Amino acid sequence: MSSACGCEPAEPMTDHEESRPWWQDRSILIPMASGAALLIGLILEWFIPGSDAVALVLFWVALLLGASQFVPGALKGLFTKGKLGIGLLMTISAIGAVVLGFIEEAAALAFLYSIAEALEDKAMDKARSGLRALLALIPSTATIITAHGATRTVPVEELVTGDVLRLSAGERLATDGVVRSGRSSLDTSAITGESIPVEVGPGDAVLAGSINTSGTLEVEATAAGTDNSLTTVVALVEQAQNDKGQRARIADRLARPLVPGVLVLAVLVAVVGSLVGDPGVWIERALVVLVAASPCALAISVPVTVVSAIGAASKFGVVIKSGAAFERLGGIRHLALDKTGTLTRNQPTVTAVLTTEDASRAEILGWAGALEAHSTHPLAAAITAAADHVPSAQQVDEVAGQGMTGLIDGAQLAVGSPRWLTPGSLAGEVENLENQGMTVVVVHRDHQPVGAIGVRDELRPEAAEVIASLTAEEVGITMLTGDNRRTATALAHEAGIEDVRAQLHPEDKAQAVAGLAGRGPVAMIGDGINDAPALARADIGIAMGAKGSDAAIESADVAFTGDDLRLIPRALHHARRGRAIINQNIALSLAIIIVLLPLAITGVLGLAAVVLVHEVAEVIVIANGLRAARTATITTPRATGTLSTPVPSPAGSHP
Repeated sequence: MSSACGCEPAEPMTDHEESRPWWQDRSILIPMASGAALLIGLILEWFIPGSDAVALVLFWVALLLGASQFVPGALKGLFTKGKLGIGLLMTISAIGAVVLGFIEEAAALAFLYSIAEALEDKAMDKARSGLRALLALIPSTATIITAHGATRTVPVEELVTGDVLRLSAGERLATDGVVRSGRSSLDTSAITGESIPVEVGPGDAVLAGSINTSGTLEVEATAAGTDNSLTTVVALVEQAQNDKGQRARIADRLARPLVPGVLVLAVLVAVVGSLVGDPGVWIERALVVLVAASPCALAISVPVTVVSAIGAASKFGVVIKSGAAFERLGGIRHLALDKTGTLTRNQPTVTAVLTTEDASRAEILGWAGALEAHSTHPLAAAITAAADHVPSAQQVDEVAGQGMTGLIDGAQLAVGSPRWLTPGSLAGEVENLENQGMTVVVVHRDHQPVGAIGVRDELRPEAAEVIASLTAEEVGITMLTGDNRRTATALAHEAGIEDVRAQLHPEDKAQAVAGLAGRGPVAMIGDGINDAPALARADIGIAMGAKGSDAAIESADVAFTGDDLRLIPRALHHARRGRAIINQNIALSLAIIIVLLPLAITGVLGLAAVVLVHEVAEVIVIANGLRAARTATITTPRATGTLSTPVPSPAGSHP
C-alpha cells in the first residue's frame, strides 16, 4: 500500500510486474474480488428472500479480502514505528463496525478503501511510466571497433571513455560521444523533442539515445555507458520522484496531527455522547467520525499530481529535479537570463562584411580566412567558415592580442582589431557595427584598409518571440552577462529586453539575482560554470541545454535537454497548471473532511454513506491529479508558431 496514507509501502516491483495487465495484478484483483462479493451479497439480500445467511458469508468474504490490503501494513506501522496512519483509522473503523454488527458497512469500507489504494498505486505507476521509458532509450549492447580494426559487440555497461563505436543506420547510440568519421542525420526526437533530424559530421558532439537515420558513423565515446547525459537525466527524474515538494510537505503536516486528532475526537464523541444518550448510538457515530475525518485524499492527492506533472515535463525536454522545484517553478514572476549560450547560440558568426573599391566581399573573406586559418582564436573559425575560397598564405605571424600578418600572392596582408589597424574610410561603418554588438576585424592589404568583417554571437531565432510571450504573461525579464555593455545592450534591444546588467563576474550575477527577489520569485537560466552561483541563489535555477557545464547542471533545479528557448514559457505554463491542480486537490480534500465531520457527529450520514462519499472523493482527487500529466500546445502572441516542439541549436552551441 502507499505510504502516502500511512500504510507500509509495497515492495518495489520488477519491470515484469510493472508491465503486467490489470487482470494479472493481485493488487487490483483482490479489491475487485472484494467488490464482487459485496455486490453479490447486496443483490441476494435485497432481491432474494431467505438468502441472508449466504449474503452474510459474502459480506465477510468482501471484508476479509479488502482488509487484507491495508490492515497488515497499518498494524505493522503501529507496532514497529508507532505510526498512527490513516490505514489504522480504517482498521479501527472496520473492527468497530464488526463489533457493532455492521458487517455489510465494514465490508463496504474495506472494499472502497482497498480499491482506492490500488487505484492510487496504479496512478503513480502510470505517472512514472514516461520516466521509466527514458531508460529504454539506451540500448543493451553496442558495437565497438578494436585497435586492430575488427568489431565486436559488448554490453553497454562495459563502455568506457575513448571507445570507438560503430553506429549503423537505424541503431541507437549507447552513450555520449564525438563523431570521428562519417556523416549522417540523427533522430533526437526522443531526447530533445526535435522532429527534424540533426545533420552531424566529424567533430560534432552526439548524445546517448540518438538514432542514426542513414549511413554509418564512427563515434568516440566521451562518457561511460552507465554515466552519460541520458542516465543523468534519468537519475534526476528518479530523484524528483522521492521529493514530494513544498505543498506535499504541507499536506503531510496537515495529515499528521489530523490522525491523532481524529482519534481524540472520536473518543470524545463516544464518551460525551454516552453520558447524555444511548451509548450504542454514540459509539457508532464515533466510528463514523473516524472514517469521515480520514485525510487519505489529502495525503495522496499532491504526490500523484507532482509525479504526473514531472513525468510529463520530462517528455518534452524539461527535467525537474524535485517536487519542491516544480511547485516553485509555477510561481515564478521574474526571469534572469544569461546571454552567451542561452539567449545566443554561443557560436560566433560573420554577420557583416564591409569593403572598399579595392576589394570584393569574397576577397576580404578569403584573405582574412587565409590568415585566420593559422589561429586558434574563437573568431578565426567563424571567418574561415564564411570564406568560399581560402588562398594559401605564407610567413604568417600572430601579434598577441592584436591580429595577424602574412603574405598572399606577394601582397602583405594584415587582419586585426580597429585599435591596431586603422579602418580609414570605413571608420564610421565600423563604429556602427560595433554599436550593434559586433566584434570587428579590419583587413589591410599592403598597409591600406580594404575591408572589415563584423562577427557576433547571434541571438537564437526564437529569442524575440519568447521574450514577447513572457512579457505578455507579465513575467519580468533581466539579462545578466559578463560581456561588455555595448554588445549586451545591442542584443537585448533586438530581443526586446529592457533591463540589462553587463560586465558581471559570477558573484555579481548571484548578487543581481538576490536583488531581483523583491520583484517576486526569480528563476535564473544559464549554461556555463560562471552561471552556477546565480543558479544556486535563484528560487529556481534552470540549466540550458543538455551540453551545458556540469557545474551549471548540478547547481540548477531544472534542466532543459534541448536548447530551444520556447521551452521556458512552456515549462512555466505546465508548472502553473500543475500548481492549480494541487490547490484544487488540497481544497477538495479539506472540504470533504469539513463537510463530513458534522454530518457524522449528528448522525445525518451513517457509516456506509460516509465510506462511499469519502472514498469516491479520493478517487476523484487522484483522477484530477493525473490531469497534470497532460501537456498543452501554447500559441505565442506573435502567432509565429507554437511552443509544442523544442528545437535544439546546432552542435557545439555550448562550451
